[in-house]
Amino acid sequence: MQLLSMKERAHIKEQEVRQIILETVASSNSVQKLELVDTLQRIGVDYHYKKEIDELLCSVYDDKDGGSNNLYFTALRFYLLRKHGYIVSSDIFQKFKDERGNISSEDVRCMLMLYDAAHLRTHGEEILDSIIAFNKSRLQSSMLKTLEPELAKEVLYTLGTPRFRRVKRVEARRYISVYEKMATRNETILEFAKLDYNISQAVYCDELKELTIWWKDFQSHIDLSFARDRMVELHFWMLGVIYEPYYSYSRIMVTKFLIFATLFDDLYDNYGTTEEANIFTMTMERWNVQITEPFPAYLKALFINILCATEKIVEEFKFQKNKHGELVKKMVIDTAKFYHAEVKWRDDHYVPTNVEEHLQVSTRSSVCMQMTNLVFISMGNVATRDDIDWVFTFPKIVRGACIVGRVSNDIVSHKREQASEHVASTVQACMKQYAVTAEEANEKLKVVIDEAWMDIVEEFLENKRPMALLEIAVNVARTMDFMYKREDAFTLSFILKDVITSMYVKSV
Repeated sequence: MQLLSMKERAHIKEQEVRQIILETVASSNSVQKLELVDTLQRIGVDYHYKKEIDELLCSVYDDKDGGSNNLYFTALRFYLLRKHGYIVSSDIFQKFKDERGNISSEDVRCMLMLYDAAHLRTHGEEILDSIIAFNKSRLQSSMLKTLEPELAKEVLYTLGTPRFRRVKRVEARRYISVYEKMATRNETILEFAKLDYNISQAVYCDELKELTIWWKDFQSHIDLSFARDRMVELHFWMLGVIYEPYYSYSRIMVTKFLIFATLFDDLYDNYGTTEEANIFTMTMERWNVQITEPFPAYLKALFINILCATEKIVEEFKFQKNKHGELVKKMVIDTAKFYHAEVKWRDDHYVPTNVEEHLQVSTRSSVCMQMTNLVFISMGNVATRDDIDWVFTFPKIVRGACIVGRVSNDIVSHKREQASEHVASTVQACMKQYAVTAEEANEKLKVVIDEAWMDIVEEFLENKRPMALLEIAVNVARTMDFMYKREDAFTLSFILKDVITSMYVKSV
């Protein structure tokens, strides 16, 4: 009854917020228009107003004035338009250079907006590179001054993760609390955001219940003592990729796939012998429940259960009249093969001669491509077969997400993993390539991650595919950044306790 009452109240508030948007669109206050869009996005309710927001941004884009001499507005406009795939030249910042060629402001909020905007840079945009470098230094210095506590928190958070790289659901939960303390808050928007968050939370909890029943049944048929149990964490990961309540099936299905991928990772990386890895991969490729090879009991059970669970997903797609279901099987098999490709490196204690050689193999086992494509496939008519085939080629935006995931993971887990028998990381490849220490290699690899983000933005702005699909690939990169920001939060999952509690347990 409480949920029903919330939904009724939320429906009323949704319409009231829509009226606020229409009234703002009708006004001549461009700053107010963009700030409203920014608020709706950060507070997590923008998915209800895609059409209205698209029309508003289109009108702002068509106004070529671009904010004239207001640096804050210029930065906000640049950020929102690029974030939505509009081509906006970074030259609009040229007129704000001071006598030393720097672009900044005495207003910390303006500095933050400028810093966030510049992170939507592509390769060769030197003006944005310099904005980031200069304002990073100034924002760090501002922390030494007496800032209001909330503003100081915002500066610290932004220096850790620029706005474009944040996981939307995590940001929504955080920003609801920030917005609530603002004197300029709109009570209607705030109430709707809280209701919408709590309603979505109930949907996510129902999904976890369904997955828990499935996972317990899966575990009952097989000894999985060799593997990490991360069902909840993987569902949370999927919230970062596709959070809208109406995509429940996508989250549940891809979470199951990610569980398979985790089992593969632990089998190939740590537990299985070379012979077992070879037999298991060959059996996966044959995809036949009639196993003739001499097989350890746990591997036989693992294969049969993954095969049956995958075939059930394929049947679900057929029932949904989705033509792409057979590709799920291909991705499960390919993922096993991608992990198997690294076993020889482990056995031979081989360290690739450079980072690029490592990434040619290791980006494929990051499962970013598979995650992106499975979401594409599960969204039904949104993605065409051409879109799906495009993802299989590891285009720039997908490869960029893979690099963010692979390299970030290696940086934070390098020391722990090298304490045992483990495949060489990109950190070791970088150390070998440049003859540097692990700490120096980490700094070089952070540049590789930044360049991968530029690739992501570049292809995002090329608009070769529907924006809804490109956004999925960007979301995959965001989740990778979040999970491996300071630690390997997937392996050391206790790190995620507070954020997972806020996603599933604590209402706002």
